[in-house]
Amino acid sequence: MAYKDILVHVDNSESSSVRLETSIRLAKEWGARMTGLYVLSKPFLPAYAEPQISADIIEAQAKEMEKVAAKSQEAFSSATSTNGLNADWRVVENGTADALAKESRIFDLIVAGQKNPDEDLFIADHEMPDRMILTSARPSLIIPYIGECKTVGEHVMIAWDDSQQASRAVHDALPVLKNAKTVTVMVINPKKKGNGSGDPGAGIVRHLAEHGIKADGEHVTTDMDPGNMLLSRAADKGIDLIVMGAYGHSRWAEFVLGGVTKHMLEHMTVPILMSH
Repeated sequence: MAYKDILVHVDNSESSSVRLETSIRLAKEWGARMTGLYVLSKPFLPAYAEPQISADIIEAQAKEMEKVAAKSQEAFSSATSTNGLNADWRVVENGTADALAKESRIFDLIVAGQKNPDEDLFIADHEMPDRMILTSARPSLIIPYIGECKTVGEHVMIAWDDSQQASRAVHDALPVLKNAKTVTVMVINPKKKGNGSGDPGAGIVRHLAEHGIKADGEHVTTDMDPGNMLLSRAADKGIDLIVMGAYGHSRWAEFVLGGVTKHMLEHMTVPILMSH
């Protein structure tokens, strides 16, 4: 099954144009319909400040947000029409993460952006993209806010830990994996051997072969943080997409204690396809 129905989050951030360009390129490659979603979210206001804001100011802010949404729609329509895509546009009012999660459930894939701490202006953005990934029930392709994505999915690395989330991510990524030039199954600090072969990724490599996907298995034992090791190996191998499960532990535990998902979402250098 290929991705035929893609939802892309469009906003007024600097990185939105890269996200849109990447989504258009993938939609053309896959022959997919693309829907742009703009979310009208409530601006962030400290609780103590809300009673001091007049109705006129709130109304002016709402009108300004509508103007920005209209400009984003113009940019979206211009970009998609020149590429001959089957494209739709939607605007909804809600928190960003909740809106994207809800709307994405009738799509094959959601494309969203990594949080840029310098542009984190709205209260809903504090939950992005983490909450969206956890609640959407669809695979999420997260695009870094820095740099451009000339290719996505030609050279893929699977972060494999034999977890439920990793298994879901691999199977959600099958449409991409089948067209990839190279696929690497990377296991960091394996806890046990796989299938008696001495290769902890042998099982998933064999399973991918049944789908016609040739993958190479690698494993590393290191004292380095697993997230840093994944990004380091990705850079060494020219990886343009990482496939991984999200939040094998509770999100609260990762927020307090740290974890691979949290690290990757904060420090990602290439697009990541995540599933929970």
